[in-house]
Amino acid sequence: MYAGSSSLGRVDPARLGPYVALLIAIKCLRSLGLFLAYDILNVVHLVIFVFIIKLGSAVVLIPLQRPFTSGKRLSKRQWIRVLRHSFVGTLITLLWIFGLTLCGPVRSIVLYEHSEVVVSAVVAALFTNRGGGPARTRGAFMFVVAILSLLLFDSDLQPTNSDHPEGVHKSAITHIFYSAISWLGVSDHKGGVMLLVVLLFTNVAYKNTSKKLSVDVGGAKRLHALSTLLSAAMLCPWAIFHLFIHESRIESWMSLLIPITAIILVLFIIDYYVESVSVNRLEIFKTARYSAYALFTSGLVLSYLWYSPPKNGSIGEIGVARNMEHAVSGGVIFSAVLFIFATKILGNPVSKSSKGSLVGYTSAGLPLYNFTGDALQRTSQSVMTIGKSILKQIFEASDSRQIFYYLCINLAFTFVELLYGVWTNSLGLISDGFHMLFDCTALVVGLTAAVMTHWKATRMFSYGFGRLEILSGFVNGLFLVVISWFVFMAAVGRILDPPEVSTDKLLTVSVAGLLVNLVGIFVFSHAGHAHSHGGTSSHGHSHGGHGHGHGGHGHGGHGHGHGGHGHGGGGHEGHADAAQNTNMQGVYLHVLADTMGSVGVIISSLLIQQFGLLIADPICSIFIAVMIFISVMPLLRDTAAILVQRIPVELEHCLSEGLTKVRLLEGVLGYRDQHFWRHSSDSVAGTLHVRVSSDASEQKIIQQVTAIFKEFGVTNFTVQVEKEEFFQHMSGLSATFDRMLEMTHQIQAIPSQDDLYDIKAV
Repeated sequence: MYAGSSSLGRVDPARLGPYVALLIAIKCLRSLGLFLAYDILNVVHLVIFVFIIKLGSAVVLIPLQRPFTSGKRLSKRQWIRVLRHSFVGTLITLLWIFGLTLCGPVRSIVLYEHSEVVVSAVVAALFTNRGGGPARTRGAFMFVVAILSLLLFDSDLQPTNSDHPEGVHKSAITHIFYSAISWLGVSDHKGGVMLLVVLLFTNVAYKNTSKKLSVDVGGAKRLHALSTLLSAAMLCPWAIFHLFIHESRIESWMSLLIPITAIILVLFIIDYYVESVSVNRLEIFKTARYSAYALFTSGLVLSYLWYSPPKNGSIGEIGVARNMEHAVSGGVIFSAVLFIFATKILGNPVSKSSKGSLVGYTSAGLPLYNFTGDALQRTSQSVMTIGKSILKQIFEASDSRQIFYYLCINLAFTFVELLYGVWTNSLGLISDGFHMLFDCTALVVGLTAAVMTHWKATRMFSYGFGRLEILSGFVNGLFLVVISWFVFMAAVGRILDPPEVSTDKLLTVSVAGLLVNLVGIFVFSHAGHAHSHGGTSSHGHSHGGHGHGHGGHGHGGHGHGHGGHGHGGGGHEGHADAAQNTNMQGVYLHVLADTMGSVGVIISSLLIQQFGLLIADPICSIFIAVMIFISVMPLLRDTAAILVQRIPVELEHCLSEGLTKVRLLEGVLGYRDQHFWRHSSDSVAGTLHVRVSSDASEQKIIQQVTAIFKEFGVTNFTVQVEKEEFFQHMSGLSATFDRMLEMTHQIQAIPSQDDLYDIKAV
């Protein structure tokens, strides 16, 4: 339970208005204080500013809280813990203020001013099983999208100095930060956003871990006062050093006295106490929601007013002419709106399911409980739990495991190849890079099919999911055709006017790509020429060849049976192994096409480097496109034939032989409606109607017919047995008058039997 979530000290809901109004007013003043602090930081050094606010806060907090005289005396171990707590808090405050200088006040408010209950709810929804349901998962998703929108869609208009982008803050923190973002290759604004996001989660973890310490030392307010005083003491030498080393841009400290005093009182004193009162009087969740609404709304409004062109110069005497730096953008507004919706969802307590109540006992002595609807609600799984479940399914089978490993290798190298392809202006390398990117998509499709193929049959999908491997192979084949077409058309255009191609590092990347593809060739080589025994299997159940009949009564009697609907692997060895796992075959063809692309790039780069033959690049690309198209046609032909339920090519002769054997069985007069098709790589299905004489045994016929076709690899076979009289009766239902008269004469010619019924007109 979060602090302050109990009902102790709670005010009647009808009297909450003053507390809500006070909380909203203080949060709006906090936004104003952050804007004012940003302006002051343009002339005051970061470390000096943090030292002043810590010292000023300590001057106010020590007389108010009297941490040295109230409460029990702290032990040496507790002082060490408080000192460590103060050090971490000082570091977080320094980095927070530094992020404020990088991103501006409105972005700092939107990113950093979140309640710990909201951030904890985001972490719980994404990484634990205690997310609280689908609604909180959507709220966490909105929170993440809001952060990404600031990184991707927000354009900061702050001007930077090319010589010293860190501006006036020449400190160790500044240099470390700019070294880090230069290594990452992002702008200082994007780096500031990432810094504030990391600090947000770090600060929440810091507050949660300090709760136990606050209980040990005599309360959160006492710990806050001691920690603030120790922070000022830690920063004092550093601040004095900067005060004397760096040249000051401040004309008069007296002009800053009122703004800094207001910042100390609003940001670090009044806001702290008002939030504590709100948590006790309202509750922590309502406090989180109202605080977020007030902060984000006031931040956007102040951003519009603060950076508007001033009519009478700058406010006060800070000496900063406000321009459009850190002005609000569409990305900031979109993020603020998403954060508000996320806070509305996540800033509510998780509804706990009511426990069942004992209502009695069964006759056997077992307890009976009555559960309400809330107790039976299904909660959503976290992203981490779903990911673990997917990885477990992937690693259970050899084919999905192989695809996953190669997918990881392929993804890592794809971005390297695309980067160097653009750098060197090589069509072969760019096309091969995009081809590898399509392969990653194809590998994902193949991986999905390989995993789903092993799912058990359900009531709705009674055949299981084995057909997905066929569909995956067909889709992968279409991918390859599209790729080869685009590469071919781009290469034809370049033949007429070959562009300049830089071969710098082209050969190195191509050889590296070839090595990656050779790994895939080695892994999936079994799919190129033989059936994958470690791959998919048809899921189902075995009926064991049973049947039922109505012989001797009714209209002559009929029966049917299911001959061995089960897992693949049974049946005639020579025919069952002839089928290909089309899913793995499609993956193998993608890897093979990649290998040909890498070889073509190597050859073209050598020809360009040694002989200056620029036309070699498009020619090799055409060759690659043609080879891809030729290699994929057999896969498309085979998968299309399976999808339209053609008789398996490798079983045509065997099935014809099996039908001949059925016709020669004792008691069999004929057969009709024979249907055979391949369901998956190791499952062939079939149905057959067999017409037998009136004295034949249905069960014996079913067993004999099933055994014949199971020998040829038909693992899922259904036999429909029809007596001669029943067949003629059913045929007569749709026959003409002349045909019925002819059948009547035929039946009269049969020796009369007591168990035969006359034909009745329907």
